[in-house]
Amino acid sequence: MKIDSHHHIWDLSVTPQDWIDRDLMAAIYQNFSTSDLRKEIVGTGIEKTVLVQTVTNYDETPLLLALAEKDDLVAGVVGWLDIDSKDAIAHLEDYLTLPGAGYLKSIRDIAQDHPDSNYLARPQAIATVKELSKFGIAYDLLTKTPELPGAIEMVKQAPETNFIMDHISKPYIAKGTMEPWRELIKELASFENVVCKVSGLVTEAKWHDWKTKDFKPYFEILVESFGIDRLMFGSDWPVCTLSGSYGEVVNLAEELSKDFSESEKSKFWGAVAVSAYKLTP
Repeated sequence: MKIDSHHHIWDLSVTPQDWIDRDLMAAIYQNFSTSDLRKEIVGTGIEKTVLVQTVTNYDETPLLLALAEKDDLVAGVVGWLDIDSKDAIAHLEDYLTLPGAGYLKSIRDIAQDHPDSNYLARPQAIATVKELSKFGIAYDLLTKTPELPGAIEMVKQAPETNFIMDHISKPYIAKGTMEPWRELIKELASFENVVCKVSGLVTEAKWHDWKTKDFKPYFEILVESFGIDRLMFGSDWPVCTLSGSYGEVVNLAEELSKDFSESEKSKFWGAVAVSAYKLTP
């Protein structure tokens, strides 16, 4: 079974996406549904998905959980909490009373480009994320290179929580920059409770002007650091369409992983996601 471990949906009239730059990102300033996604995945072999939050308020996650309960394409949801708030776990407990609560598999807060690059290392943020393990819920790390040290500190202090690194922490692929991302991602990978999504690659490259070879050095570092047992595919649809179609993103991942054995491909395309998110597809 092929699983897309990272995608979004939104209805702008219900959940405005204020993070979208209407000039630079006009192509995705529209509504996207799971019906739209079903059209995109035709021919790719993708059978199940993980639906990920996009906005930082407590209104969106209940909608995602309700959708997951109704739509059998979605096998899990990554919801949002303000992890630096003392009432975060109370909000989590509220989520767990809602329709579709069983689909809540992980939590995410937005650390990338945060004014405080050390946001994830704040005491309250760490305390919240440590509590997630008691509920059997993971935490998705969304960072760029400047926020990686904070992520490492959080992981170090929360050994019982399972972590998923989104978008390989968004290295500067368009510039061909490797450091300090390479050393930091290696340090993060040294913690066995962290897995990594091979997702969001094409939007970190030169939009619509990339080749597979642009990503190979980064992918090789991931394989060396995490091992194949801790890597999984994610599309980051519809954000990925700023730089490549859904099919192109799948083809890129297939090309990068072409030398994997059949058992290794099974892990990359599904088994790691099932394990990390405790999915029952």
